[in-house]
Amino acid sequence: MFKQRVNHDIYLRILELRDALPLITLIGQSYAYLREWLPWLDETGTAQDAENFIRTGLNQYAANNGAQFGIWNHNELVGVLGLHDISWTNRSTSLGYWLGQSFQGRGIMTQSCRTLIDILFQDYDLNRIEIQVASANRKSRAIPERLGFQNEGYRHQAEWLYDHYVDHVIYGMLAQDWMNISPEAPRTPCSE
Repeated sequence: MFKQRVNHDIYLRILELRDALPLITLIGQSYAYLREWLPWLDETGTAQDAENFIRTGLNQYAANNGAQFGIWNHNELVGVLGLHDISWTNRSTSLGYWLGQSFQGRGIMTQSCRTLIDILFQDYDLNRIEIQVASANRKSRAIPERLGFQNEGYRHQAEWLYDHYVDHVIYGMLAQDWMNISPEAPRTPCSE
């Protein structure tokens, strides 16, 4: 199963069924904070919901069509980094992410995204990665901006968020551009 070290303290690992309780606990601890931007919170309240989400991610991974990675800091689940459907014809995909409220502001998500993007461009030979973020979500927008993604425009009223629509900003990165801005850091897989 996929597991990749980000730095000494942080690693990415495919979410497994054994992670359902830590996942639902983390969501519960940050519920009000996450609900501001994530439309699925009201339908995710039980361990069974978390298991269903994890099963979907495992099926994606088995089909070589995306995955849901847990972000682990000091062996504690702190967030999720999702690799959405992969278009192998176009060699492209998109990323989505969230981090528990108490883990914000430490660079965890930026570093985790950088590691996964390196893998996607170098090992998966993808050509394009996209990140769509609610236009008013400054914290989430800061991630692709810090990583050098290009702002490619807006999708107006792109997502229904409980009682209103939100606009999305679309950020894109091409493999050729990533290789010019991202220093190639050695990656070392980690063992359980």
